[in-house]
Amino acid sequence: MRLSRADRSRVADWWFTVDHVLVGAILALIGAGLVLSLAASPAVAIRKGLPTYYFVERHLFFSALGVLIMLIVSLFSPHGVRRLALVLFAVSMLGLVAVQFTGPEIHGARRWLSMAGHSIQPSEFAKPGFVVLSAWLFAESQRRADMPALPLAILLAACFMGLLIAQPDVGQTLLVSAVWGTLYYLSGQALLGAGIIAVCGAMGLAFAYSSFDHVRWRIDKFFAPTPGDNSQLDRAMKSFSEGGFLGRGPGEGTIKTALPDAHTDFIFAVVAEEYGVIACLVLLGLFAFIVMRALIAAAQEKDAPTRLSIQGLALLFGLQALINMGVNVGLLPAKGITLPFVSAGGSSMLAVSITLGMLLALTRHRPHVARLRKPPLLTDVVGLQPTGPVQK
Repeated sequence: MRLSRADRSRVADWWFTVDHVLVGAILALIGAGLVLSLAASPAVAIRKGLPTYYFVERHLFFSALGVLIMLIVSLFSPHGVRRLALVLFAVSMLGLVAVQFTGPEIHGARRWLSMAGHSIQPSEFAKPGFVVLSAWLFAESQRRADMPALPLAILLAACFMGLLIAQPDVGQTLLVSAVWGTLYYLSGQALLGAGIIAVCGAMGLAFAYSSFDHVRWRIDKFFAPTPGDNSQLDRAMKSFSEGGFLGRGPGEGTIKTALPDAHTDFIFAVVAEEYGVIACLVLLGLFAFIVMRALIAAAQEKDAPTRLSIQGLALLFGLQALINMGVNVGLLPAKGITLPFVSAGGSSMLAVSITLGMLLALTRHRPHVARLRKPPLLTDVVGLQPTGPVQK
C-alpha cells in the first residue's frame, strides 16, 4: 500500500506527521522485550507448575495488543489525548477505590482487581492520565488567572497519591510524585512551592519508613547490607559479575531459577547474566534514546500544555525504567516497579503502550497556528493595498 500526500485520510495524515524514528525505537524495544522474555520466563513458569512458555505466550499476546493500542492512541489530536486522559484517570480512580473494598490482599497489599479471570492493576492506567491532566492544569495556571488550575492540580495529586499509599504502593507513589514535582518546576511555578513540595516529599518518605514494615526492612537492608545474605537484591547484583561483558549465553543463566521475580522486577539481572553488561548498556541506551527524542520534540513545541505533557510522559517512562535498573544494580532499594515492555505483566504492558501512544500523538509534526497566517498577495511596497483578506 502506497500513501500519497494528497490523501486526506487519518492514516495518511498520521504516516506523514508521526516521528518514524521514535516509532522504530519503540518497536525495537518491544521486540527486545520478547526475546528477553524467552530467557527469563520459562524457568519461572516451570517453578510455578505452569506450562513452560506460559509467560512467554502472555508476553507475546500483550505485546501485540499493546502495539495495536499504541498505534490507535497515536492517531489522536492533542485535544483527543486530553479527553482520553480524563476518561482514563477517572475510570482508574474508581478502580483504585474499588481495590480497597474488593481487591485481594497479596503480600500485604491490595493493588489488583479480578475481572473475567484476569488481574488488573488500576494504578498503572491512572499514571498516564494523571500526567497529562497535571500538565494541562499547570499550563492553564500560568495562562489563566481566573481558573483555579494550580489548586486543582494539587487536589488531583493528593487524591491519587493518597489512594496509592492506602494500598500501600510506595514505589509508584515516589514515581508519580517525582514526575508531578518536575512538571511543577518546568511549568514555571513559584520556587517557594517547589521547596514546599520537596519538604512534603521528605516527610512522606519518613512516614512510609515509620509506618510500613516492608519499607523499613528494604531501606535498612539497602543502607546496611549483610554480605552473602543471598537476598533477591544480593543475587541480582552477583549476576552482573557472573555474566561479565558478553554473558554466559542464552538459557545458560542460573539466577532465574532462584529469583521469584526474575521475569518481572529482576529481569534486568537475567539480561546481565545471560547476555552480558554490553547488552544491558544497549538496552539502557534504547530507553535513553526514546526519552531524549521525546524531550527534543518537546523543546520545539510552542503549545505549553502539549510541551509539558510530552515532558511528563517521557519522564514517567524513563524514570520507571531507571528505577527498575537502579534496583537491579544495587543503587536503589527494591521498589517493585517493572521494566517497561521487558518485564512480564499485562497491566504494565498495556499502560505503557497507552503512555507511548500519547507520546507519539503529541510529538507528531503539526504546524503552529502562528505559522499558518497567509501573507497578502500585494503589499504597499508597490503602493497598493492587499487585494485579498488576510487569514488570522
